[in-house]
Amino acid sequence: MFSGGLADKKLGFELVNVKAQKENNPKVNCFDSFDGHMELGSPKHLGRNWNDVASLFSRNHECLFFQLSHLTQHFLVAALNLLSTIMELGLPLFPGIKFPTSRNTVLARSSPNNLSQFSSNASSSTSISVKPPTKTVPGKPEADVVVIGSGIGGLCCAGLLARYNQDVLVLESHDLPGGAAHSFEIKGYKFDSGPSLFSGFQSRGPQANPLAQVLDALGESIPCAKYDSWMVYIPEAEFLSRIGPTEFLKDLEKHASRNAVQEWKKLLEAILPLSAAAMALPPLSIRGDLGVISTAAARYAPSLLKSFVEMGPQGAFGAPKLLRPFSEIMDSLELRDPFIRNWVDLLAFLLAGVKSNGILSAEMVYMFAEWYKPGCTLEYPLNGSGAIIDALVRGIQKFGGRISLGSHVEKIIVENGKATGVKLKGGQFIRAKMAIVSNASMWDTLNLLPKDKLPKSYIDRVKTTPQCESFMHLHLGFDAEDVREDLGIHHIVVNEWERGVDADQNVVLISVPSVLSPNLAPPGKHVLHAYTPGTEPFELWEGLDRRSAEYKKLKAERSEVMWKAVERALGSDFNRDKCEVKLVGTPLTHQRFLRRNRGTYGPAIQAGQGTFPGHSTPIPQLYCCGDSTFPGIGVPAVAASGAIVANSLVSVSQHSQLLDAIGI
Repeated sequence: MFSGGLADKKLGFELVNVKAQKENNPKVNCFDSFDGHMELGSPKHLGRNWNDVASLFSRNHECLFFQLSHLTQHFLVAALNLLSTIMELGLPLFPGIKFPTSRNTVLARSSPNNLSQFSSNASSSTSISVKPPTKTVPGKPEADVVVIGSGIGGLCCAGLLARYNQDVLVLESHDLPGGAAHSFEIKGYKFDSGPSLFSGFQSRGPQANPLAQVLDALGESIPCAKYDSWMVYIPEAEFLSRIGPTEFLKDLEKHASRNAVQEWKKLLEAILPLSAAAMALPPLSIRGDLGVISTAAARYAPSLLKSFVEMGPQGAFGAPKLLRPFSEIMDSLELRDPFIRNWVDLLAFLLAGVKSNGILSAEMVYMFAEWYKPGCTLEYPLNGSGAIIDALVRGIQKFGGRISLGSHVEKIIVENGKATGVKLKGGQFIRAKMAIVSNASMWDTLNLLPKDKLPKSYIDRVKTTPQCESFMHLHLGFDAEDVREDLGIHHIVVNEWERGVDADQNVVLISVPSVLSPNLAPPGKHVLHAYTPGTEPFELWEGLDRRSAEYKKLKAERSEVMWKAVERALGSDFNRDKCEVKLVGTPLTHQRFLRRNRGTYGPAIQAGQGTFPGHSTPIPQLYCCGDSTFPGIGVPAVAASGAIVANSLVSVSQHSQLLDAIGI
C-alpha cells in the first residue's frame, strides 16, 4: 500500500491449481478455491555487549504507509551514542566470523569491467530468469551463505553478498520470489500483493532510501511514474491531499479551523530543524561489529557535525527527542486541536502501525521533512511492485548468486554449537560454509531451530514479543468505464475518529495502480487492492475450517467494510457485481500462504517501551534479517536490515569499497 508502513503489511498471491493445494504443501498463491469461489490466501548507556547497541539501533517500528527513506535518523542517533561509548564495548554482535585477510576487489560503477558487462532490462516486468520449483536444489548443495526466504530483506542481503563476491544461495519455499512483496496475475490483471506507495527510488547519495542504495549497488534501476496527491475520506470531509510545503495548510483552512492552521505551523517550525540530524547518516554504512567505527562513525563524522551546526540551538537541544515518542513533542508544544491530533495519529499509524504515542519522533521528523519540502513527489514502479523483486533478483544473478524456488527449509542444522546448514522438506541437506541468514519472522525462525540448543531466555523472549494484528484484503479487476474519470491511485478512508485509527474495521486503504501504470490491467480495465491495515484480529479466525460455511460467512461480513470504502472511492457508477475478478483474503490466508505466525505483520514494538532485536542469535553463524529485526517493519527497514547483515559478513575494506562505488 503506502510506502513503508502498513502498506507493507503485505502478502503474496498467485493462482494455483486446486489439485495442488494440499494443506501441508501450500504454494505461493494466496487463494483457496472451493465451491467456485476464490479466496485470497495468503541512550546513552549501551552496556558492554553489542546486542545492546543493536537494541538502541532498533528503535524503529515501521508498518505501513510511505516508502520514504526515513530510517537514517535512527542510525544517526545511534551513531552519536556509539561515538561516546564505543571504547567501553568489547563483544561483537556477529561472533564467530573470521574475516579473510584479502578479498577480490569490489568494482565501482565506473569500472569498465563492472556492471556494463551485464544486461539489465529494468523496464521488463518479467525479465528475471528463475528455475521452476524442484525437489532438490540445482547445482552444488552448499554456499558460503544460505539465505532462508526471498522477501525484500533476504533479497537485499543476498544481492549485496553476491556483489561482495560471496557464494550465496537463496532458498524460497514458494514458487515465486519476493515473499510478501511479489505481484501476481489473474485473467490479465496484475495485482500488487503488498506495498504500492513509494518514494525515493530515484534518490541517490547518503540520504537515499535504503532500498534505492541497494539497487544502486547492484546496478539496477526501476522506472517510475511520479505524482503528488492521495484522496482522503474522513468524518470531516473528502479532499485531495497534496504533499508540499503549503498545500496542506489550504486543506486545514477549508476543512478544519484557523486554530488548526496555527498549530500545524507551530509543529513544523519545531520539528523541521531536527530533520538535518534525521538524514545525516546512510543506513548502508551500518554494520554489526566494531568496523562500524570506520564505515559509519569516522566516515561520516564531518556530515554529522555539519548537521548539528545547521540545526542551530533549537535543533541541537531537541535532538535527544528523536528517540522518544512523537506525542511528547506534540504535548510539549501544547497542541490540542482535535483535527491536528487525529491527523498526526493517522500519519503515525500509516507509517508505523502505531499512533503518535508509540512512534519514534525520528520517523515522523523524517517523514515531515520529505513530505513538506518544495518539489517533493511520490513514485510508483511502472510495472508494479513486482518490478522491485525482479530488479533484486537480476542483481543477485548478475553477480553469480543463486535462487532456488520451491525449496522449503524444514530445519536449521546445528552441529558443534554452530549453524552449519539447512534441511529441506524433501530431505536434502544444504551446507552453509560461513553463515545462515533467516529472512523469516522471529517466531517462524524459532520453529526451525532445535529447542535444546537454545537458551530458555531467548525462547521466552520470542514467544512473549507482542504481535501486530493481521489483515483483510480485497483484490478487484473491473471495467474503467464504471468509475469516476478523475480517479487517483491512492485512497484512505477513516470511518470514526472516536474509535481510534488502530481500531478494527475503522481504516481502509485503497490502491488503484493501473491509474498510473495501465499495463497492469487489460485495455480499458483497472486493478484495485483494498485492505484493513494490520487491524484484523486473528482470534476471530483462529481454528476455523477454510471450507466451512462459517468461514465463508465471516469472510463476507468482515470484507463488507472494504467494499463500502471502495464504492465510496470509485463513485456511484461502480457495481461490485460487474467485477471480473473478486478476491478476498483473511488472516488465515496470511498464516497459511506466507507462513506467518498467526498471520501477523510483525512485532508490535512501541517507541519508549521496547526495541527491535539485533541480527545475531544465540546460535553462532545464524543471523536474522527482515521485519523482526532492527530497524523494524516496512520496505525501507527490511532493506536496511538485509544490508546490515550482508555488510557484517564481509571485511571492512570490502564494505568501504562498496560505499565508494555507490557514491556515499
